[in-house]
Amino acid sequence: MDEPSRRERFETTILVHLDAAYNLARWVLRDDAAAQDAVQDASLRAFRFFDGMLGPSPKAWFMAIVRRACLDGLGRARRRSVEESYDEEAHGEALQDAACAAESPESLAIRASDLRRLHACMETLPREFREVLILREIEELSYREISAVVGVPIGTVMSRLARGRERLARGLRAPDARKLP
Repeated sequence: MDEPSRRERFETTILVHLDAAYNLARWVLRDDAAAQDAVQDASLRAFRFFDGMLGPSPKAWFMAIVRRACLDGLGRARRRSVEESYDEEAHGEALQDAACAAESPESLAIRASDLRRLHACMETLPREFREVLILREIEELSYREISAVVGVPIGTVMSRLARGRERLARGLRAPDARKLP
Protein backbone atom coordinates (compact mmCIF):
# COMPACT_ATOMS: atom_id res chain seq x y z
CA MET A 1 0.00 0.00 0.00
CA ASP A 2 1.33 3.44 -0.85
CA GLU A 3 2.42 5.66 2.03
CA PRO A 4 -0.03 8.62 1.57
CA SER A 5 -3.16 6.43 1.65
CA ARG A 6 -1.80 4.44 4.61
CA ARG A 7 -1.16 7.71 6.46
CA GLU A 8 -4.63 9.00 5.62
CA ARG A 9 -6.24 5.76 6.83
CA PHE A 10 -4.19 5.95 10.03
CA GLU A 11 -5.26 9.55 10.62
CA THR A 12 -8.96 8.82 10.10
CA THR A 13 -8.95 5.51 11.98
CA ILE A 14 -6.55 6.06 14.88
CA LEU A 15 -5.65 9.72 15.34
CA VAL A 16 -9.30 10.65 15.87
CA HIS A 17 -8.85 9.01 19.29
CA LEU A 18 -5.97 11.23 20.47
CA ASP A 19 -8.10 13.03 23.06
CA ALA A 20 -9.23 9.72 24.56
CA ALA A 21 -5.66 8.46 24.52
CA TYR A 22 -4.41 11.55 26.32
CA ASN A 23 -7.20 11.32 28.87
CA LEU A 24 -6.30 7.71 29.72
CA ALA A 25 -2.58 8.49 29.82
CA ARG A 26 -3.11 11.49 32.10
CA TRP A 27 -5.09 9.43 34.60
CA VAL A 28 -2.67 6.51 34.54
CA LEU A 29 0.52 8.58 34.73
CA ARG A 30 -0.81 11.51 36.79
CA ASP A 31 1.45 13.92 34.91
CA ASP A 32 0.58 16.05 31.88
CA ALA A 33 4.03 16.01 30.27
CA ALA A 34 4.47 12.28 30.79
CA ALA A 35 0.99 11.70 29.36
CA GLN A 36 1.86 13.71 26.24
CA ASP A 37 5.07 11.72 25.84
CA ALA A 38 3.24 8.42 26.26
CA VAL A 39 0.60 9.35 23.67
CA GLN A 40 3.29 10.46 21.23
CA ASP A 41 5.18 7.20 21.77
CA ALA A 42 1.96 5.20 21.41
CA SER A 43 1.06 7.05 18.20
CA LEU A 44 4.42 6.17 16.68
CA ARG A 45 4.05 2.54 17.76
CA ALA A 46 0.52 2.42 16.36
CA PHE A 47 1.63 3.84 13.03
CA ARG A 48 4.48 1.35 12.83
CA PHE A 49 2.15 -1.61 13.46
CA PHE A 50 -0.99 -0.18 11.85
CA ASP A 51 -1.21 -2.83 9.15
CA GLY A 52 -1.35 -5.56 11.79
CA MET A 53 -4.12 -3.93 13.86
CA LEU A 54 -6.06 -6.44 15.98
CA GLY A 55 -8.82 -6.19 18.54
CA PRO A 56 -12.50 -5.42 18.80
CA SER A 57 -12.14 -1.87 17.45
CA PRO A 58 -9.46 0.56 16.28
CA LYS A 59 -10.04 2.69 19.40
CA ALA A 60 -9.55 -0.30 21.72
CA TRP A 61 -6.42 -1.32 19.80
CA PHE A 62 -4.97 2.18 20.10
CA MET A 63 -5.94 2.51 23.78
CA ALA A 64 -4.15 -0.79 24.50
CA ILE A 65 -1.00 0.65 22.92
CA VAL A 66 -1.40 3.86 24.94
CA ARG A 67 -1.84 1.85 28.14
CA ARG A 68 1.30 -0.16 27.39
CA ALA A 69 3.25 3.06 26.73
CA CYS A 70 2.02 4.41 30.07
CA LEU A 71 3.02 1.26 31.94
CA ASP A 72 6.43 1.40 30.26
CA GLY A 73 6.74 5.02 31.39
CA LEU A 74 5.78 4.10 34.95
CA GLY A 75 8.42 1.39 34.93
CA ARG A 76 11.09 3.82 33.77
CA ALA A 77 10.03 6.31 36.44
CA ARG A 78 10.25 3.67 39.15
CA ARG A 79 13.70 2.66 37.99
CA ARG A 80 14.80 6.27 38.21
CA SER A 81 13.00 6.58 41.57
CA VAL A 82 11.47 9.86 40.49
CA GLU A 83 7.83 10.47 41.29
CA GLU A 84 5.93 13.61 40.49
CA SER A 85 2.45 14.27 41.76
CA TYR A 86 -0.32 15.11 39.34
CA ASP A 87 -1.50 18.70 39.79
CA GLU A 88 -5.21 18.48 39.06
CA GLU A 89 -5.84 22.15 39.82
CA ALA A 90 -3.44 23.28 37.11
CA HIS A 91 -4.81 20.71 34.66
CA GLY A 92 -8.49 21.50 34.60
CA GLU A 93 -8.68 25.28 34.89
CA ALA A 94 -8.60 26.36 31.23
CA LEU A 95 -11.10 23.75 30.04
CA GLN A 96 -13.36 24.37 33.01
CA ASP A 97 -13.24 28.15 32.50
CA ALA A 98 -14.19 27.86 28.83
CA ALA A 99 -17.03 25.41 29.47
CA CYS A 100 -18.50 27.37 32.37
CA ALA A 101 -18.12 30.95 31.13
CA ALA A 102 -21.86 31.66 31.24
CA GLU A 103 -22.42 30.32 34.77
CA SER A 104 -22.71 32.37 37.94
CA PRO A 105 -19.74 32.66 40.31
CA GLU A 106 -21.58 30.55 42.90
CA SER A 107 -22.32 27.70 40.49
CA LEU A 108 -18.74 27.87 39.19
CA ALA A 109 -17.43 27.55 42.76
CA ILE A 110 -19.70 24.60 43.48
CA ARG A 111 -18.74 22.90 40.20
CA ALA A 112 -15.04 23.45 40.88
CA SER A 113 -15.39 22.08 44.40
CA ASP A 114 -17.27 19.01 43.16
CA LEU A 115 -14.69 18.45 40.43
CA ARG A 116 -11.80 18.72 42.89
CA ARG A 117 -13.55 16.28 45.21
CA LEU A 118 -14.16 13.79 42.39
CA HIS A 119 -10.57 14.05 41.17
CA ALA A 120 -9.22 13.67 44.70
CA CYS A 121 -11.25 10.48 45.12
CA MET A 122 -10.15 9.18 41.70
CA GLU A 123 -6.53 9.80 42.68
CA THR A 124 -6.89 7.52 45.69
CA LEU A 125 -8.04 4.58 43.60
CA PRO A 126 -5.53 1.95 42.50
CA ARG A 127 -4.45 2.30 38.85
CA GLU A 128 -6.39 -0.85 37.86
CA PHE A 129 -9.66 0.69 39.03
CA ARG A 130 -8.89 4.18 37.65
CA GLU A 131 -8.10 2.93 34.17
CA VAL A 132 -11.25 0.80 33.77
CA LEU A 133 -13.42 3.62 35.15
CA ILE A 134 -11.93 6.10 32.69
CA LEU A 135 -12.23 3.69 29.76
CA ARG A 136 -15.87 2.88 30.57
CA GLU A 137 -17.34 6.06 32.01
CA ILE A 138 -15.40 8.73 30.14
CA GLU A 139 -14.28 7.02 26.93
CA GLU A 140 -17.41 4.81 26.73
CA LEU A 141 -15.61 1.65 25.64
CA SER A 142 -17.54 -1.62 25.85
CA TYR A 143 -16.56 -4.30 28.37
CA ARG A 144 -15.12 -6.31 25.49
CA GLU A 145 -13.01 -3.36 24.34
CA ILE A 146 -11.79 -2.64 27.88
CA SER A 147 -10.91 -6.31 28.23
CA ALA A 148 -8.77 -6.04 25.11
CA VAL A 149 -7.14 -2.79 26.26
CA VAL A 150 -6.14 -3.94 29.74
CA GLY A 151 -5.59 -7.59 28.84
CA VAL A 152 -7.89 -9.19 31.40
CA PRO A 153 -11.09 -11.25 31.05
CA ILE A 154 -14.43 -9.43 30.79
CA GLY A 155 -15.42 -10.74 34.23
CA THR A 156 -12.34 -9.06 35.71
CA VAL A 157 -13.25 -5.82 33.95
CA MET A 158 -16.75 -5.99 35.42
CA SER A 159 -15.37 -6.77 38.86
CA ARG A 160 -12.86 -3.89 38.72
CA LEU A 161 -15.59 -1.52 37.56
CA ALA A 162 -17.91 -2.54 40.37
CA ARG A 163 -15.21 -2.30 43.02
CA GLY A 164 -13.89 0.97 41.59
CA ARG A 165 -17.37 2.52 41.49
CA GLU A 166 -18.04 1.35 45.04
CA ARG A 167 -14.79 2.81 46.37
CA LEU A 168 -15.35 6.05 44.44
CA ALA A 169 -18.89 6.40 45.83
CA ARG A 170 -17.65 5.64 49.35
CA GLY A 171 -14.96 8.27 48.98
CA LEU A 172 -17.42 10.86 47.70
CA ARG A 173 -19.71 10.21 50.68
CA ALA A 174 -16.83 10.50 53.17
CA PRO A 175 -16.42 13.80 55.04
CA ASP A 176 -12.84 14.07 53.76
CA ALA A 177 -12.91 13.02 50.08
CA ARG A 178 -9.14 12.68 49.97
CA LYS A 179 -9.21 9.49 52.05
CA LEU A 180 -11.18 6.36 51.35
CA PRO A 181 -12.39 4.44 54.42
